[in-house]
Amino acid sequence: MDDQNDDSLLSGPNLHCYSEKFAFRSDSDEDSADGSRKFSFDDASSNYQKTPRIFDRFYNSSSSDDEEDDASSSSNYQRRLDYMLQFLDRKLSSSSSPDQPLPEFAASGGVGIFKPPVRGPVHPNRPVSLEIRPHPLRETQVGRFLRRLLCVNDANGPQLAAAALCVVGDGGNRVVWSGHKDGKIMCWKMLDFSSEKMNGRGNGVSRNGFEEVFSWQAHRGPVLSMVVSSYGDIWSGSEGGAMKIWPWEAIEKSLSLTTGERHMASLLIERSYIDLRSQVSQNGACSNIFTSDVKYMLSDHSGAKVWAASYQSFSLWDARTRELLKVFNIDGQIENMSLDSLTEDEMRMRFVSADAVRRAAAKGAFGDDNRQTEALVATVDGMIWIGCANGLLVQWDGNGNRYGSQYHSSAVQSLCTFGSRIWVGYMSGTVQVLDLNGDLLGQWVAHSSPVIDLAVGAGYVFTLANHGGIRGWSITSPGPLDNIFRAELAGKEFLYTRLENLKILAGTWSVGEGRAAPDSLISWLGSAAADIDIIVVGLQEMGLEGSSAGQWWLDMIGKMLNEGSTFSRVGSRQLAGLLISVWVRNNIRGHVGDVDVAAVPCGLGRAIGNKGAVGLRMRVYGRVMCFVNCHFAAHLEAVNRRNADFDHVYRTMFFSRPSNILNAAAGMVLHFFLCCLLACSLLLLSLVYGSSLPLVLSVAAGVSSAVQILRTTSAMGVYPVEGMPELSEADMVVFLGDFNYRLDGISYDEARDFVSQRCFDWLRERDQLQAEMKAGNVFQGMWEAIIKFPPTYKFEKHQPGLAGYDSGEKKRIPAWCDRILYRDSRSASASTCSLDCPVVASILHADDLQSAVGGELEYEELDTFDRYEASMDVTDSDHKPVRCIFSVEVARVDESIRRQEFGEIIRSNEKIKRLLEEVAKVPEAIVSTNNIILQNQDSSILRITNKCKKDRALYEISCEGLSTIKEDGQASDHRPRGSFGFPRWLEVNPAAGIVEADQIAEISIRHEKYETLEEFVDGVPQNFWCEDARDKEVILVVKLRGSCTMEAQCHRVRVRYSITGKLTPMNRRADNSDQVHANLLRALIFIG
Repeated sequence: MDDQNDDSLLSGPNLHCYSEKFAFRSDSDEDSADGSRKFSFDDASSNYQKTPRIFDRFYNSSSSDDEEDDASSSSNYQRRLDYMLQFLDRKLSSSSSPDQPLPEFAASGGVGIFKPPVRGPVHPNRPVSLEIRPHPLRETQVGRFLRRLLCVNDANGPQLAAAALCVVGDGGNRVVWSGHKDGKIMCWKMLDFSSEKMNGRGNGVSRNGFEEVFSWQAHRGPVLSMVVSSYGDIWSGSEGGAMKIWPWEAIEKSLSLTTGERHMASLLIERSYIDLRSQVSQNGACSNIFTSDVKYMLSDHSGAKVWAASYQSFSLWDARTRELLKVFNIDGQIENMSLDSLTEDEMRMRFVSADAVRRAAAKGAFGDDNRQTEALVATVDGMIWIGCANGLLVQWDGNGNRYGSQYHSSAVQSLCTFGSRIWVGYMSGTVQVLDLNGDLLGQWVAHSSPVIDLAVGAGYVFTLANHGGIRGWSITSPGPLDNIFRAELAGKEFLYTRLENLKILAGTWSVGEGRAAPDSLISWLGSAAADIDIIVVGLQEMGLEGSSAGQWWLDMIGKMLNEGSTFSRVGSRQLAGLLISVWVRNNIRGHVGDVDVAAVPCGLGRAIGNKGAVGLRMRVYGRVMCFVNCHFAAHLEAVNRRNADFDHVYRTMFFSRPSNILNAAAGMVLHFFLCCLLACSLLLLSLVYGSSLPLVLSVAAGVSSAVQILRTTSAMGVYPVEGMPELSEADMVVFLGDFNYRLDGISYDEARDFVSQRCFDWLRERDQLQAEMKAGNVFQGMWEAIIKFPPTYKFEKHQPGLAGYDSGEKKRIPAWCDRILYRDSRSASASTCSLDCPVVASILHADDLQSAVGGELEYEELDTFDRYEASMDVTDSDHKPVRCIFSVEVARVDESIRRQEFGEIIRSNEKIKRLLEEVAKVPEAIVSTNNIILQNQDSSILRITNKCKKDRALYEISCEGLSTIKEDGQASDHRPRGSFGFPRWLEVNPAAGIVEADQIAEISIRHEKYETLEEFVDGVPQNFWCEDARDKEVILVVKLRGSCTMEAQCHRVRVRYSITGKLTPMNRRADNSDQVHANLLRALIFIG
């Protein structure tokens, strides 16, 4: 999705929130005062994983979270009880009556790509996940698309935030910075839920989680990337190579101003920027990094450096001195070129053409270098990993030297790291977990769309999918806990399974390029639409694509269905004379979305649209349903061609999403050329012989479809094709249309006689379609209701009754050309609806109705109730319209109940609690000192000793606060610093790293001379000699963790810099070495 839509949610003055505070409790607990719902774990597991409670005002998820806001825990208990009773009812009903085959005809060959997709309460090939934000319907996300995740840790625990362009956090100052399309940077304050509650605002402001503080105009173009350096500065990048620094000193002043002075804060920080491009170009050396968009930035806290990345170039900067250290490309080759000093506007205008060409080449898929950077991450061992669009993963050291690389089959989209593991998200939706050497530890399909961002917090790795869904995965995955969770949750399926019932009407009509009377539409659709939830209409021989015929039919059917007040049309697609359209009843409209359409021409050269198919795919209650309207090859003897048409449609129907456009576009260039050539040739024939004009127009329609597919491909980009046909991934597929299968071995007169006597059983034995289905040659694995209506082809127009069959010279044999077939989730006819078999459809027949009402219906009445029937009274075409009404059961997960059951498993399972305690252990380590005094560019060594004999310890050093020393030698109150927070006179190297088992790590604590404060106003340096003669003191926090746990032990070290030479003894305060518990993921907040 283009950024122009992605960032619209961030351009307004308000911060829209999708969630509120959550906690955990048991079902017996009362609701909290702030109205949040809670779940409980035992104390033994409460320090590990926490499941968020979702509040989403814009999206009604596939779970029943919409009921949570008004429900108490007792209603949750009642819902679980209802699901249990539903489950028992299904079991009792299935056991009390013997399994009987449905009155349907089943095709053979339902294996391989024709087999229903595997479903289940838990995915068998991946760890159990938490649905933090269930896959939202695309139609509900217009203007709210998310592209970035961030987990910010503050004193109260982690918070998860998401935005459209870029977002960074500063836990030390409890603020979040977001970059916007209009070039602004906004500052958001992280609210304290407990204080808000005490102030009586627990039901209002606390739901927002963040509060806007101020904003300023950072760039003229969109803020594409942003990072907070080790010294608290904000670095930002924009289009055309624009890079600016917003110094910590200005940020600190702005944050200290009061609410009434916020306008001054914005002005102060806006004018304090340092223009890196101008500074470097004045020195006469620059590179492509200043002509291309700065797409990504990374702060390497271990080495106190900042990385900036364009498409295939990188620049490396010193975070303390802000000097350019190195510029190089993806191959590690150093780049240098001279560049005159230009303003940002001049630079953008000068290089806009070159950058557009570079972007087009980078995004191409026809031999161009497709190694553009998509993600960067710094690991705890000081290495940098870069992911590329061609699947390349490149490893670098902290100085920009390339170490190695490895390829993967899918494009890398996102990277994150925690402990000694690296998580990689791919275009295919797959997630891989690697160790620090790049060796694969595990992989699984995390989402059905690209994993565009990753974030870590509260014991989880959160994955953001391209469709907007967010899932949480345990940081221990893959591991021994995965199998236990899978087995336990699968065993409790009946507690969180919710069944929905739908009625779907599918209608097909070959209209013979005519138009229907209102009474005909009522007979075909309107008479049966009273209790229908979804209506699917397929038309054939309707008229040429682009003519007014298609819109006329849509308008007439919509008018009959009372479109707007009763039904809503969710989508339609036309190819030449084929049209498919779907209407949904308004009361379920919020559960239907993700509508995609497709077209497959099957005419001459598979390029002409006079024969082919149009399809529509959508999600209903979280399940994928596809409807395909077909028109296959005509004539009695063309059975093999019809079979081939179906196979071509089934295998090549790709709906309009980026990952599947490539296959449709691969042959479209050739098809486009052939269509044009054929159209020109046939046009000449029509001019000479006065015929073939309809075929010329059909070829033109095929050209139009080819052009549309090519345009879609160009606009959306080209990506690898998935292995399986998309129709095989659907939970339910309905084929309808004029399939053109005829009756074999029977004459016209014989067929008329059998029809008049309603001997349909004998006629069905001559049906080509059922013979081919039985042989497994076509519609493999699909079902069709028993036909109890006369053949629908061929009739004289406006001739009522069975006497209307073709009586002309050709006397075409009556046939069931117009059919409706389907495939649901069942692998056997007796399967019941469950999470293993989530969509089960059935067709109500007259015999079923007769028994249902006690045999009181007459024969004529039975005809009107049959659910697979033809409207024989309609005479507007040479075909009769056909309709089929499906009764569909859909099983879906109640995510709120499932999260409760997940918490109950952690609380009650002793094996899980024991394993959690083991992974939560932090190796025993000793920090050499609690106090360090530096003078005159002194340096000191801080040693960390790992006492554990088998496990490595990971450390991270940050600055908790800075203070000045008073006359009495005591430190004033420590002021918090941004990010890692080091003052510019202090160098800590390395600030993060690994201490191997039974080893010692040495960290250099060094004073750097920095008495000159150089301020910038509007990008122009203003030198002020600020000799600060006061001694200073910082508190360093050394956090020690295990290789794969959120638990940490903290050691505090006081570092005093004495410029006066007075070595006043420090006031030693107790170092409690607090156990830092990442024990509460307080909120899921979406900036937007």
